[in-house]
This record gives sequence, structure tokens and C-alpha cells, in this order.
Amino acid sequence: MVAITLPDGSQRQYDDPVSGLDIARDIGPGLAKAALACTVDGAPWDLARPIDRDAAVTLITAKDEAALELIRHDAAHVMAEAVQELYPGTQVTIGPAIENGFYYDFARDEPFTPEDLEAIEARMRAIVDRDEAILREEWDRDEAIAWFKAKGEHYKAEIITDLPAGEPITVYRQGDWLDLCRGPHLPSTGRLGKAFKLTKLAGAYWRGDSRNPMLQRIYGTAWANEKQLKDYLHMLEEAEKRDHRRLGREMDLFHFEDYAPGSVFWHDKGWTLFQTLIQFVRRRQAAAGFQEVNTPDMMDRTLWEISGHWQNYRENMFTTKTEDERDFALKPMNCPGHMAVYKNDLRSYRDLPLKIAEFGKVHRYEPSGALHGLLRVRSFTQDDAHVFCTPDQLRAECLKLNTLILGLYEDFGFEHLTIKLATRPEKRVGSDDLWDAAEGALQGVLDEVVARSDGRVKASVNPGEGVFYGPKLEYVLRDAIGRDWQCGTVQVDFNLPGRFDAGYIGADGERHVPVMIHRAMFGSLERFTGILIEHYAGRFPLWLAPTQVVVATITSEADAYAAEVTALLRRAGLRADVDLRNEKINYKVREHSHGKVPVIAVVGKREAEDRTVALRRLGGASQEVLALDGVLDTLKREALPPDLARQDTVVPAAGMTQVA
Repeated sequence: MVAITLPDGSQRQYDDPVSGLDIARDIGPGLAKAALACTVDGAPWDLARPIDRDAAVTLITAKDEAALELIRHDAAHVMAEAVQELYPGTQVTIGPAIENGFYYDFARDEPFTPEDLEAIEARMRAIVDRDEAILREEWDRDEAIAWFKAKGEHYKAEIITDLPAGEPITVYRQGDWLDLCRGPHLPSTGRLGKAFKLTKLAGAYWRGDSRNPMLQRIYGTAWANEKQLKDYLHMLEEAEKRDHRRLGREMDLFHFEDYAPGSVFWHDKGWTLFQTLIQFVRRRQAAAGFQEVNTPDMMDRTLWEISGHWQNYRENMFTTKTEDERDFALKPMNCPGHMAVYKNDLRSYRDLPLKIAEFGKVHRYEPSGALHGLLRVRSFTQDDAHVFCTPDQLRAECLKLNTLILGLYEDFGFEHLTIKLATRPEKRVGSDDLWDAAEGALQGVLDEVVARSDGRVKASVNPGEGVFYGPKLEYVLRDAIGRDWQCGTVQVDFNLPGRFDAGYIGADGERHVPVMIHRAMFGSLERFTGILIEHYAGRFPLWLAPTQVVVATITSEADAYAAEVTALLRRAGLRADVDLRNEKINYKVREHSHGKVPVIAVVGKREAEDRTVALRRLGGASQEVLALDGVLDTLKREALPPDLARQDTVVPAAGMTQVA
């Protein structure tokens, strides 16, 4: 007898082992037709695979989020079948589902071309039309290795050889084609549908190791229906228009050089934007009680041995040895430096919480192939901070950090986000009591935030995904075109203070070890700048724009008045430039609009006589003529950063230059 418990709590009894398809048929023909797979006690399961024990079963249809991974995994297999039909002798290696799509790595002497992608996609559609049944088989390990070797599939044979002893060797067969795979899969290729598209080619080392052969990777995207596919492809088109690397060139913000891979060369306008972000965070965290510090970029290996980085992170660190045989490393993180600041003085419970912040430049080795503009660099600035507190203060301090972080994101227009709670991993330090307290504190914070958010904040749990020293909250932002970006984190650390023998004198007169909370809001300022460029498509709100106003003349007779207007704008705290070139006004407007300047102040002979200004807004088709005093008051108010606008305070702006 097999007892099956359904999601609504009801139970169904079966005399013999039963499949998910049998259960679906038992419930109703509509569900049997719609079902794609199921889960058994939470584990993914093929619809036709027998269930021979009492279990909780959930049936998956195309309407369920879990179906997307199945669809994408099957799309990868159908693509591999298409490739091997079209290009015999090609070896298939690894082909997983990934976020928004799938890929497969192929070993083939001749390179694939964009035209090949069209042919492969057409063959994939033919395989879907063939509606080949997808069947799960278990093979003997030695026989599987021999079979794949005989077929020339040496990569598959290597994968099987490296699998742990005792792990079942499962193969999925669709028509005459088969592949090594854990599964599960759809019942047949016809259930995949045709809402897929191959998107690009790339190179990839076998198993990600540059010492191994280079393979050819084909990427694709797959969705549950044509509308989802169309929406996603539209998003990709929009993302290409918003690419921060292209906009960075057009707006003259930054560039990269081969002799400094992964390091940004900031131009005047880009650096102005960067410093505007830093000043904004600096004001916000100072108001929240943080002390700003600065720690060395390069420190002796002994510090990194204490922290554990030398033993566990050295391959990602840039190191050097001096003539006196001392090993140094460029810091990959600011945490150990902040521990040194904390330990420099005797601390009492009355000093806690102690909040230390730094805009620290850190350096991490990233493979050349992983570098991607501002979004993936080797040298970057973190808005890093650490809160040293007592265990009793932990929840309250996490709640304060969360309020600070969410308020910061809201000021940039990120109103919908997800906060993920990553809980204790299998390998960890610290007692279960401490983990219970830390996870309870973060869960309490998360529950309160979601309850107050009116649906703007979603929560999820990543079981076992915390770091070895403590759980963490991960803040995932959704940008203007629907992409998710993981930025901020709040991490609870029981490990580092103990490794550094840090302490404080408690109210009982005894020495105690503080809890250390790691906090990042932007994370990497370089990466966050890239995200903002794409989120706003370069059309920054006035307070963020590197150049806020350009005063452009219609005729040289207005040059003196234009210079006066520019000087008054700057005195009002605006980042203003003046364009006195002997060019037509339409040309000037077009050029500065291309550079995403938010406001163009047009002045000619009439404006000079009337002491007025014609304001043109970026993206607007008309202009507004205002008295000069009105222009100054309007733009001065609009250019206030959100935090200062709430205080109705004006501060001078930096980075003003003149173009003549």
C-alpha cells in the first residue's frame, strides 16, 4: 500500500507503486493532460517514474514556476540532439538550465556560426513536432562508461568516472538520442512547445578550468508560452539599448584599458557621478551613527592568516613578496582591517554598538572571461560597514540596517525587491544556540519588513546558503525592465571576532566576544553605478546627473548673458556647463540630449534682453520660457538629493566644468 499526500492535505491510497501521471489521472483528465512532472517529498520527479513509498506529492503544470526549469533543461537536451543530428561527431558535455534560459557546451573542431544557430533552432522545432517520448533508464556504471567511450563521448565518460561511488547512473532517452542526466524531464519533446530561441555563442573551458580544452557554448532562452518569450526578447532588446558600456562611451563617463583589465578609468563626468553616490551614502550612514574610517590597501599575510583568507581565498588575492621576504596582499575585503580598528582600544558594553564604515578599495582576481564592464571588475570600491554589538542588540541593529538599506534603494526608485534569508550551512562554526538567535533575529526583521511593505517587499528562504560564520540577508533589486540584481547584504558573523581575539567588558565585569554584523548597501559602487546607468537608461534624475544643466546660446550676442546664467546656476549649487560654440542651436540640443543632459537652458538675444531662459527637458518636445529667478529657484529645488530634499537643505555641488 502506498499513501500519497497531496498539497491540500488529502490522501490517496494505492495498492501498488504509482506514478505522478497515475495520480493526475486519478484526480482528473484535465490535470493529467496539463501535468509535466511532480515532486516527491520535495524532490523533483519524472511524471512516469514509479513512487513505491508513502510520500507527499505535488504535481507540476506549465502554470507553476517550477515548470520553467524543466522546460529549459529539456530545451538544452533537444538542442543537443539537434546539434548531433546536424553535425555528426560533435561531443556534448554539460547542458544545464540557467536563469532565463539554458546552454550546452559542445566539443567540435569547426566553430559554430550565427547561421548554424538558425539551422539548429529549426531542427529543434522539428524534434518537438516528432513528440519523442522521454524515458528514464538506470545503467551500470562500467557499462555506461564503456558505451559513451565507444560513441566517442569522452567527456560524458569522464563525468561518470568522477561521480561518487554508489550514485545511480541515469540516462534519458528521447527517440534514438540519449544523454547522461539526473533529470527529471518532461514526458515527451512535444510537451516542450516552441517558446524558445537560441541567443548567442561563447567559448567555455571544460569544467571552467583554463588548463582544459576550450569548448563552444550555445546559449538559448525558453519559456512556458510565446507571450513570455516575446516579453523576454523585448527586455533583451531594451537591455542592449541600456548597456552601460555603450552609454558610458556616449556620456563620456569611463573606459577600460587592456593593460589594467577589470579596472575603471573614470572620466570627469563619471567621477562626478561616482562621488555624488559616495557623498549620498556618506550622509545617510553618518546620520545612522556610523564612523567613517580608512584602512590600508596592502597588509601583511599574517593578518590574512588570522582572518582565514590566506588559507581559503588566496587564489582570488593579488599578492607580492618584498625584498625582506615579507608576503603582502592587496585587500580583497575590508573586514580584517575593521577588526584591527576595533581591537585598537579597550571596549566596554557601553561603547556598543560600534559602527564602522569605509569606502574601501578592494582587489579580487576574476578570470578575464568573467570581466564585464562595471558589473564585474577586479578593482572596486565597497560601501562596507561593520557593526560590533552584544548578542542582545543583534536584532535591533539588523532592523536598523534594514531600514537604512531599504530607504536608500527607494531613493533610487527601486520600490520592488526581494530579501532572501540564507540559513545555516552544513559546515559552520558557532553553537546552535547562537545560530538560533541570529536566524531568529534576521527572520524577525524580514517578517516585520514584509508586513510593513504593502506588498513591495517579497521574502524567500535559501536553506543552507548562509556563510560558514553566520546567516545573512540578501537584497535583490528589480530594475526598470524587470531584471534582478543582488546588491546589499547583512551578514551575522560569530567567527571573525573570535579569530582576532576581540572582546568587550560586559556589565558583569567579564570579557565577552562581540557579534560582528557585515553590511553593504550598494556592494560594489562600480557595479551599482553600472546598474543605475542601465536602470535609468542614462537619463539620471537631476540630482544624480553628472552635468545637470547646459546653457546653450542661439547667437554670440547672448554669450555674456549665458556666462552670467551659468555662474548663477553654479552659485546655486548646480553642475552647469556653458556651450558658446558657433553652431546651430538644434545641433547643440541634439548633441547634449545624446549625452543625456537633463536640462538645456537656451538663451538668445531676446532672452538676454528679457532676462529669461528657455528650458528644454531631456526627452521633451517643447520648451518652457521662465524668468531667470524662476529658473534658479526651480532647478535648485529639483537638484536636491532625496535626503537633503527631505530636510530642504542646499549644499554646494562639485565637479563643475565649462565647455566653450
